[in-house]
Amino acid sequence: MNKRGHVLNAALLSVGLGFLVEPAGSVETYVTVLEVGVPVVLGALFPDVDTAFGRHRKTLHNLPVLVGFLAFPVVFGNLEFVWIGIFTHYVLDAAGSKRGIALFYPLWDREFGLPIGVSVGTRGAGVVTVVVTALELAVAAVVLHWPPERAIELGEAAIRAAVGAAAG
Repeated sequence: MNKRGHVLNAALLSVGLGFLVEPAGSVETYVTVLEVGVPVVLGALFPDVDTAFGRHRKTLHNLPVLVGFLAFPVVFGNLEFVWIGIFTHYVLDAAGSKRGIALFYPLWDREFGLPIGVSVGTRGAGVVTVVVTALELAVAAVVLHWPPERAIELGEAAIRAAVGAAAG
């Protein structure tokens, strides 16, 4: 994926996440969009810093870098949403390009991608960006609005139904 695709994904994702977290469409919604959006966009751009040094799609496109940014807010108390941008950058490079990324670099140079990858400069790259963003927002909606209690209730209902069917 190219920088334009990463910025488009991060911007759309930021707006979508802002409305998922604060759906009222009020001032709080727009504040949430900014609070989430700035770090997500920064995170979406960060992995491509490895175009200036190291090996592109290896040096900063791997799980150790993502884990580092997941730990950053715990250790330092800031940059809470940067990992989301980095993660979506990885998803776009794996799904939206033919090459993939080296998830386990520096331990393993092999690049992983999805078979749906398209050439970065084609019109299909924009379509892949929008589709991936929609899927990411769908997953975020489930995570944010599907409370674990509801999942437990559904599991208990399934168990009761199975026990009832076995007994009856």
